[in-house]
Amino acid sequence: MRILALDPGRRRVGIAISDPSGTIARPLMTLERGSRACDFERIHQLVVTHGVERVVVGLPLTPAGKRGAQARTVVRYAEALAVELPVSVVLWDERYSTVAAQSILAGRREKRTSSKRQSDDVDAVAAAVVLQAYLDEAGPVHGYPGDSAMGPPLDNPGDDTQ
Repeated sequence: MRILALDPGRRRVGIAISDPSGTIARPLMTLERGSRACDFERIHQLVVTHGVERVVVGLPLTPAGKRGAQARTVVRYAEALAVELPVSVVLWDERYSTVAAQSILAGRREKRTSSKRQSDDVDAVAAAVVLQAYLDEAGPVHGYPGDSAMGPPLDNPGDDTQ
């Protein structure tokens, strides 16, 4: 099962993809944000082109595991995306994924790259960190978390608005 992961930010969306067996994540690309319709069309194209069966969207919970304003924005984004895609969409905790991505990239910085390239790399690597965590949770042998569309991670009671 090939899975696509998104790490949506205000200006960019980091995108990662799994191998065909659904066990290893790798950065794919960074999408510069445009209109929601344009972003969703590009994501739809990636789903079709790569034969993706599920999309995982990184959910930015607070360090305490609660949903703040940014998480609520991502939930709305994922719900709208789920309507547009022919595959299931699940949310997954992305706490510390950017920090992990920066650490991974720091180990690779023997060659110099522009700051824009580094930002693009961080976004895509952060998406790969989120995806690898999702894949490692259960994997293809035991069934992936959230096997129903917008499954358990979306229904997480960590919402701080109640």
